[in-house]
Amino acid sequence: MHIPTGTSGGPQRHWLLRLVIAFAFAQAAVSMARPAVSYRALALGADERAVGVIAGVYALLPLFAAVPLGRRTDHGRCAPLLPAGVVLIAAGCALSGTADSLTAIAAWSAVMGLGHLCFVIGAQSLVARQSAPEDQDRNFGHFTIGASLGQLIGPIGAGLVVSGQGAELARTSALALLVAAITGAVGLSSLWRVEHRAPAGPAPARSAPVPVHRILRTRGVPGGIVISLAVLSATDVLTAFLPVVGEERGISPLVVGLLLSLRAAATIACRLVITPMIRIVGRTTLLVTSCLLAGVLCAGVALPVPVWGLALMLALLGFCLGVGQPLSMTTVVQAAPPEARSTALALRLTGNRLGQVAAPAAAGLVAGVAGTAAPFVLLGVLLFASGGLALPPRGKPGPGPGR
Repeated sequence: MHIPTGTSGGPQRHWLLRLVIAFAFAQAAVSMARPAVSYRALALGADERAVGVIAGVYALLPLFAAVPLGRRTDHGRCAPLLPAGVVLIAAGCALSGTADSLTAIAAWSAVMGLGHLCFVIGAQSLVARQSAPEDQDRNFGHFTIGASLGQLIGPIGAGLVVSGQGAELARTSALALLVAAITGAVGLSSLWRVEHRAPAGPAPARSAPVPVHRILRTRGVPGGIVISLAVLSATDVLTAFLPVVGEERGISPLVVGLLLSLRAAATIACRLVITPMIRIVGRTTLLVTSCLLAGVLCAGVALPVPVWGLALMLALLGFCLGVGQPLSMTTVVQAAPPEARSTALALRLTGNRLGQVAAPAAAGLVAGVAGTAAPFVLLGVLLFASGGLALPPRGKPGPGPGR
């Protein structure tokens, strides 16, 4: 995998590669912790509804913090948010492993979610700020490979460590959360000098913040937000509820971890070829097609298929889901006012976190009423509907292949 190294000369050359490595460790910690939290909650007596609520609380603090952090980043440096995010992720993982009540697990999951938000806002703003417009699709695609690598490694790690039932499950899930904390902390080693220094001179005049309603009314921003929300909600509920489905169908934690990692590997494969796919079919066609296919495949997870069939569907689903995140980032960045790009990305993340609060909670309620497979049908409908938002307004051509 070749990752462009940005500016020439000195340590700045490899800023994107170092950012991808740090993101991979941070995301691996979160991706290992999320199923481990679900298993720990099950060991402490949680039902499907409680698992859904705990998964939703992960996104609760970020829901309120995203826009203020984006405002701060628009008028300041991006890099300080990165180590702060890693520290919060590691603390949330470690303390979730020591929690002995569902309330405590939910609280420390929220801290973990806040750390992930800090890291992602800082990192996405850095990529937007340090990439030329014609390089943003490629650089955001490479940046999100870090997330996919973490999503590949994390569930396998959780599956290898978590085992047993009852007291044994409580012990092994706590160990998995400790390992996740250590994994996240390793990411600090790649965060040195990832942000280019501003040239010496007088500080630029600080303009008035662009109103949120103006950003949200900009054509392209709402669609990018909703598509990102749908894609992340599907990924999040899949991570939180596949362990529950596995318990119901007799699939071991190790196999569940491998299935989740297979989905992440397919997403990496997608992002490695996203630039030629855009060149061949165009951004709009790629976004619409991927959302529609992902909707059908996500609903297909509800079917009582054998493990090999589930693996095939998750591989195809992972490839389709790999399109939405990087292209929605580029769409939002290029549509937003230049002085409010970090805020626009933060609004996109607010939509993501709203989905992460509502989708798992709704999934838990639906699962409690209609069974653990039903939430995947609900998410399939959401993904299918979001595909329509990627279409350009009638009478206006969509972006060309290079857009």
